[in-house]
Amino acid sequence: MTTGVRHTRPSQPTLEMVAEEAGVSRATVSRVVNGSPKVRADIVAAVTAAVERLNYVPNRAARSLASHQTQAVALVVPEDMTRFFGDPYFAAVVQGITRRLDESDYTLNLLVASSDPRHKTMRYLRSGNVDGALIISHHTGDDFVAELETTMPVVFGGRPSNDTQTNAYFVDVDNAAGAETGTQRLIDIGRHRIGSITGPVDMPAGIDRLSGFLRTLERAGMPTDAVESADFTAAGATAAAERLLERCPDIDGLFVASDLMATGVLAVLHKHSRSVPGDVAVVSFDDSPAATSGPVQLTTVNQPSDEMGFAMADVLLRRLADDDSDVPFRTIMPTRLVLRDSA
Repeated sequence: MTTGVRHTRPSQPTLEMVAEEAGVSRATVSRVVNGSPKVRADIVAAVTAAVERLNYVPNRAARSLASHQTQAVALVVPEDMTRFFGDPYFAAVVQGITRRLDESDYTLNLLVASSDPRHKTMRYLRSGNVDGALIISHHTGDDFVAELETTMPVVFGGRPSNDTQTNAYFVDVDNAAGAETGTQRLIDIGRHRIGSITGPVDMPAGIDRLSGFLRTLERAGMPTDAVESADFTAAGATAAAERLLERCPDIDGLFVASDLMATGVLAVLHKHSRSVPGDVAVVSFDDSPAATSGPVQLTTVNQPSDEMGFAMADVLLRRLADDDSDVPFRTIMPTRLVLRDSA
């Protein structure tokens, strides 16, 4: 009777088996499985075919234990729930983020961190529940954001509010240039008394859009006093527009810092029997669904919010894969003016 050791193939295909089948290294298979964009298309095709032939399923739990990673990232939004679910900008960014994460094994945890529970947010993030974080809609006073950068890889949606964060990774548009384009449109169609309902001045987007507006008027030799600030909400813009019309009743052009805010401004103009664009021309910012949801189709500065979300997630995944040697700290995406009925 013959005895010996019987060698059998594992019941479940392994990463090594996929590598052998595809004729590549184990590391290459890992990069493909984790969605790295730096693998050649022909290699991706070979690995994908091998995965399908072997019916390989990545073992997330085993990989997480071996790498000390959770295979999860957090989207941190320092706002209250009402603003997060009420502003179409956030929906577009999240859509872009999930499109990129769908190409990887990472899942997304959403943390809407309003002012009260931010200590809970930090405790959760520091407890090893996620490998990295995406942060959007941050304010100057959000000190916990700077602390988070010392804990894990972070990518910002928008220029960081702290100018000393020179090594921060972020994806943004040139908000000042976009505001200049929008304001110049009002000048070009012959408006002489141009005002603005700005975003919050404790947020980089609000600051930069105001800066672009003022710079354009100064260049044209026009007055810059017709300015009221709001908070990127329709309600805030409504109150600001009431204040501005009372103080500057001769306004014939308005640059509004977001489409959602502009919906509130249009309601105020209608209340005061000011036609748009006849009496007051309006240009806004975002090119979100809010721009076309009201009685007047808004001329607006388009920012590619979905693509910004995709780019944010891509930068973070490359950092988590130690694949960030050629990733720029700043990714600035283009804006363009979309002409509709309001200006």
